[in-house]
Amino acid sequence: MCDTNNDNDLINQNECDAELQAMELDGQTEIDGNFSKHIGCGSKFNRRLADFVLTTDEDKLLYLKQYNCNPPPLFILTISLAELVVFIYYGVKAEYKQWITISSGLAKSPLIYDPWKREEVWRFVSYMFLHAGIEHIMGNVVLQLMVGIMLEMVHKSLRVSIVYMSGVLAGSLSSSIFDPFVFLVGASGGVYALLGGYLSNVIMNWSKLAFNGLHLLLILAIAIVDIGFSLYRRIAVMDDDTPQVSLAAHFAGGLAGITIGYVVFSNFNKSLISDTKMWVCLIAYLFACGFAVLWNLFLSPVGTV
Repeated sequence: MCDTNNDNDLINQNECDAELQAMELDGQTEIDGNFSKHIGCGSKFNRRLADFVLTTDEDKLLYLKQYNCNPPPLFILTISLAELVVFIYYGVKAEYKQWITISSGLAKSPLIYDPWKREEVWRFVSYMFLHAGIEHIMGNVVLQLMVGIMLEMVHKSLRVSIVYMSGVLAGSLSSSIFDPFVFLVGASGGVYALLGGYLSNVIMNWSKLAFNGLHLLLILAIAIVDIGFSLYRRIAVMDDDTPQVSLAAHFAGGLAGITIGYVVFSNFNKSLISDTKMWVCLIAYLFACGFAVLWNLFLSPVGTV
C-alpha cells in the first residue's frame, strides 16, 4: 500500500504508480480497505485534475483518497457572483444604461480605490468588486473561474483565498506608489496572483508535473492577451470618465502570487506554519506592504493620509 508515515519518509514509487494506474483504469476500482467504492467525487475527473495541478504521486494519491466534494469551491464562485452582481447594479444605475464601458457613477462609488480618499482603508480591497466594462468583468471572471476553481478543488478555499486577497491588496498598494493619481477598479490583482502562483509552481516543478508544456503555454497565452489588452486600454483609450488601467496592480498581483502563491500551492496537505519558505515570503510581503503604508502616510505625491 502506498502512503506516507508520520516521519514523512519517501514512499515506494512503484506502489504509488500501481495504485494510480489502477485508479486511472477504473474509477470504481477499490485500491485498499481505506477506499470507498467510488474514490472521492467524480474520480476520473479528479484523477485528471490531480495530474494537472499536483507534482508528486504521493500528493496525487493523498488528494484522491481525501477528496469528497465537501466543501465545494465556494470562494471563487462567491467572489465571482459578487463581482457580477455589483457590475449589474452599476450597469443599471449608469446613465443611458451603458454596458460596454461603465463610467458614470464608478468614481463616486464607496468601493472604488480613490487616491484622494485613502483614509477609507476598505477601498484598498473593495475596488475588486467594481469593473469598468463588460470586457473587463468577463475577462476577470472567466479567468478566475478557469484557474481558481481548479486550484480550489485541490487546495481548498482558505489557501486560494489567501493568495487571491494578497494579490488584491498588493495591487492597490503598488498602484498607490507607482500610479498614485489613478482610480482603481477590477479584480486583476487577485486573478494575477492565482496565475503567478500557478506559474511558479509549474516552473519550479517542471520535471515532475504532467502536461508541463500545456501549463506554461496556457498561462503565457492568458498573460500575453490580458497584458496586451491592458496596454491598449492604458495607452490608446484616453477617456477621462473611465478609470485608467493600472499595470502596476497587475504586476504586483502576479508578484504576490509568485511568492505567497508558490508556497501555498506547492505544499499540498502540509502545514504552512512549519514551512521556512512560507515565513520568508510572508515577511517579504509584509515588509513591502509596510513600506507602501508608510509611503501613503508620509511620501505620497497625492498628499498624506
